[in-house]
Amino acid sequence: MNNIRIMIWKQLKDTLKNKTIFIQFVMFPVLGIFMTKAVDIEGMPPHFFVNMFAAMYVGMAPLTSMAAIISEEKEKNTLRVLLMAKVTPWQYLLGIGCYVFFFCMLGAAVFCSLLGEGTAFYDRCEFLLVMAAGITASLMAGAAIGAGSRNQMAATSVTVPVMMVFSFLPMLSMFNETIAKVAKYTYTEQIRRMISALGEGQGENGNPWVIGLNMLVFGGLFWGLYRRQGLA
Repeated sequence: MNNIRIMIWKQLKDTLKNKTIFIQFVMFPVLGIFMTKAVDIEGMPPHFFVNMFAAMYVGMAPLTSMAAIISEEKEKNTLRVLLMAKVTPWQYLLGIGCYVFFFCMLGAAVFCSLLGEGTAFYDRCEFLLVMAAGITASLMAGAAIGAGSRNQMAATSVTVPVMMVFSFLPMLSMFNETIAKVAKYTYTEQIRRMISALGEGQGENGNPWVIGLNMLVFGGLFWGLYRRQGLA
């Protein structure tokens, strides 16, 4: 636990220094606030921008942050030094994962605050729980990319297309039925459906089994890449 706390504290100190990681945590919450407050179109579904940007946030921020942190520290040999200092790979991953999860949940709390005064407390708790499940799935995907990349450039070349798929499919599925048939197999689309169904939303209920299956796939992919390349 002491090693995990040290990893969390190390990342907290680096947060403001690493602008690439920091902007991932604030970009979509800020967009959600601006669009929710500034745009009001007649006939628009309740919490339209919150539901859309929250799903995009889940598919982008945790994934890119996790992959960027691991690949950067592999490239700079910081990770090798940590492993030599008896920080195990799983302690490292848990420490980094808790750090990214915490900041992503702060963003989720911002989206939750935008649901309006009429949203019940139970619905807000369910919203945060659904967001937490999606963030966890994204963390596992980002860890897999980071573990399988030799350096930050290689990680970026993989992260960008993967992030584009998971973050933009939920938005596109709202306007195209053909895309929706494909998107329903991704965890971000199920997250969008589940949060849209809360309170006054008109979306259909999501399928938690799809989210769980996505987690199993990402976990298996990470395990395979870790056994093949390791984190050092």
